[in-house]
Formats: sequence, structure tokens, C-alpha cells
Amino acid sequence: MHAWLCENPIGVDSLTWKELPTPTPGAGQVLLEIQAASLNFPDLLIVQNKYQMKPELPFVPGSEYAGVVKAVGEGVTHLQVGQSVACLSGTGGFGTHTLAPAKLCMPLPAGFPAVDAAAFIMTYATSHHALVDRAALKAGETVLVLGAAGGVGTAAIQIAKAMGAKVIAAASTDDKCALCKSLGADATINYSTENLREALKTLTEGKGPDVIYDPVGGEFAEPAFRSIAWRGRYLIVGFAGGPIPSLPLNLPLLKGASLVGVFWGDFAKREPQANAAMMGELAQWYGQGKIKPVIDRTMPMSELKAAYAHMGSRGVKGKLVMVNT
Repeated sequence: MHAWLCENPIGVDSLTWKELPTPTPGAGQVLLEIQAASLNFPDLLIVQNKYQMKPELPFVPGSEYAGVVKAVGEGVTHLQVGQSVACLSGTGGFGTHTLAPAKLCMPLPAGFPAVDAAAFIMTYATSHHALVDRAALKAGETVLVLGAAGGVGTAAIQIAKAMGAKVIAAASTDDKCALCKSLGADATINYSTENLREALKTLTEGKGPDVIYDPVGGEFAEPAFRSIAWRGRYLIVGFAGGPIPSLPLNLPLLKGASLVGVFWGDFAKREPQANAAMMGELAQWYGQGKIKPVIDRTMPMSELKAAYAHMGSRGVKGKLVMVNT
């Protein structure tokens, strides 16, 4: 097997494509032949030693991938050799093969392509957990999605629309806003050229959004929160914009609003039955055509460093997916 190995987490340039022994699965593991692996923001942080999870060195990055089971370890009864699965395990995806924890593998129904499957779990699970579980979104409410053209943003638009909400999508270019409209957003805001607060005031007739989905952080967090509706819920999803914002705590008081943390990874570990039910619903929605990952482009696994550079350019719409051909 071959894989991108991180022996010193000082950045993308330190990754090397190496031939390694193909491993044998232990108890509770499966050996997967990887067909596709998506690139997520944590995959950048982890090779820079900036992510909250710090794997033992050396490690193979690539948190989310899809492939075919080639061998099963002791105690694995729900997966079989030849079965197609998707997995989000935190590491291991950027290679030709990996050992995956069987309990984290999602069996794929027929007709679920590997490229879509590799771009599915992190974004849709995060967005469903945020909007359905944490925000208790109701039909007819208004959702503002910041960073709306990215992986989790595009998933949030589709899930909010599937639940009957009105969606305002905020993104940094007209091109990204057009993508959001094509996914079902009712209105868009280009926050590079428009005043976010003024635009929200106009679009919500002064009421403000009921739910704000924020995977970006940075400079727009405070103006967005200042625009929130009475009893609004502000979902803290991540900080792709860089700086972690500091909000004056009088703002939640004045609006009777909630700051709500979203940590899908820990939810999946602490509440596995609820997570499994959620993933089942998402797979069903995919089959019904309600949700479908937005793929910016596919690239050969050998071009991983170029894919990281493209992600860093902020030009990605949806997800980047690496493929083994």
C-alpha cells in the first residue's frame, strides 16, 4: 500500500508519499481499499499540529473516506468482505488502504457513489446535529448560514430546506452566492460587498434570523449575532475564518438568545444510538434526493499537496475529493 505520511506535523510540505506494509485488521477493525477521501478543514489543522486531536507520530492524515472492505478483524459481524462503506475516523484516509474501526463504518446502500460517500459524513452529520438536535429548527423559521458555499455550509442549506425553513446564505463572492441559490437558498448576501446587518434587516423585515449557523467565526460573528431574532439560537460550528471571536455577553441577554456549541464528534461518541439514527435518516434523505454533496472537484490522491493549496485559497465550493484510480 501507499499513503501520505506525516512524520513531523509542521505543515503540508512535510507530508511524503510512501510505500508501507499493508496491515492486517485487529479485533474490531476492517481493512479498507480506499476509493475516495475528502479534504476537510481539520485535515489541514492536524498536519500543522493545531487540531484538538493530536495523533501519535507518524500518522496518515485524511479524516473521511469511502472504500471496499478487503478483510475483517475478530468480532466484526456487521460488515463483510466486498462491502462498500464510508468512514470518518480522524486519520488514515489519504492512502490506498487503511485500517478502520468497524463501529465507525457506515454501510452504503446500492447506488451511493464513493465520491459522494467520502464527502458525506462530516458535513451532513455536523449540519444535521446542529440544526435538528441543537437548534431544534422548526418549519417556517429563518436560518442564516455563514460560509454558505463551503462543505458544511452547503449541507446546512440543504438540510434546512428539507426541514421547511427559509434560508439566507452568506458567502464571499457572487459566484458562491449563485451556487447557494442553486441549492435552494431563498436569499443570499455577499458579505464582501454588502453590509451584513443591513442586508439581514431588509431580508427579515427587521426581525432577524431565528437560527445562525456559523462555521467561520472571525469578523462577522458579532454583527451576525447583533442581528439575531428574539429567542434566536447561534450555532458555534467552527472557526474556518481564523480568529475565534469574543462576543459581549450582554448581547444574548438583550435578545433572549442562546449561544449553542456544536461538537458532532463528541455527540457521536457519547450518544451513539442517537447518532446512528441520525445517519440512517441522512442516508434515507440522500436516497430520496433531498441532499447531495456538492463536489468542487476530484483530484488524484497523488496531488494531495495541490488540493491543500486549493483549499487554502478559499476558492473551494463544496468539497474537494481525492480519488485512487
